[in-house]
Amino acid sequence: MDLGIKDKVALVLGAGGGLGGAIARSLAAEGVKVAVADIESKYADVTTAAINAAGGTAKSFAWDLADVSAIDKKVAEIEAELGPIDILVNNTGGPPPTLVHGQPTETWNSYFQSMVLPVIALTDRVLPGMKERGWGRVITSTSSGVIAPIANLGLSNSLRSTLVGWSKTLAREVGPFGITSNIVLPGRIATGRITSLDEAKAKRENRPVADVTAESTASIPVQRYGNPDEYGQTVTFLSGTGASYITGSVVRIDGGLIPSV
Repeated sequence: MDLGIKDKVALVLGAGGGLGGAIARSLAAEGVKVAVADIESKYADVTTAAINAAGGTAKSFAWDLADVSAIDKKVAEIEAELGPIDILVNNTGGPPPTLVHGQPTETWNSYFQSMVLPVIALTDRVLPGMKERGWGRVITSTSSGVIAPIANLGLSNSLRSTLVGWSKTLAREVGPFGITSNIVLPGRIATGRITSLDEAKAKRENRPVADVTAESTASIPVQRYGNPDEYGQTVTFLSGTGASYITGSVVRIDGGLIPSV
């Protein structure tokens, strides 16, 4: 299938990690020029090197999302190197496991500043260009916790849910300009974050990590953790011209894990 996005420009946040890296590689395989952004430049460089070695086009950008004042400069750098941004993939790191109650105000504010505000500000920065060209994709990766809150991930459940309401509202506002806005959410995808969460649960419950992982896998209808490439390919489809009528949606990539309809 020709997705119609060859030579488009994508900015993928958190692209040095498991999910972000898979998204960046999948987009590049379709001929998209990818700006690979990550707070850790060495991880961004790994993703970029893999894309370029495979014949794609990618450039690395070290980017601390918590520094909202740097957004305009960073976007200008990408535009100068690759061109105007057509596809924005908002993919931020998650907070540590916590209860939802009893957290200091400073903690809430810190993660709002790094997980929510930069996504909104960055999207606002690239939307005028998308509107002018009459085409754009805003895809925001959150968590299955926005539908079925996950125990001991209080900060994540709460803050990521904010982005769901924002994305849905945005979809109505930008739809007339040929721009879609969608949420994608992972179930249990085999990344470093999932490994760390399994390890944290094993420590809390004084159990072997293997037992925690086996229990988790058994709760998934397809009986396995997802592959990051499966996540990346779904995001790439939503970026394509064939997905032009999909907007304001929450797309679950979870192997059937989430129990609600």
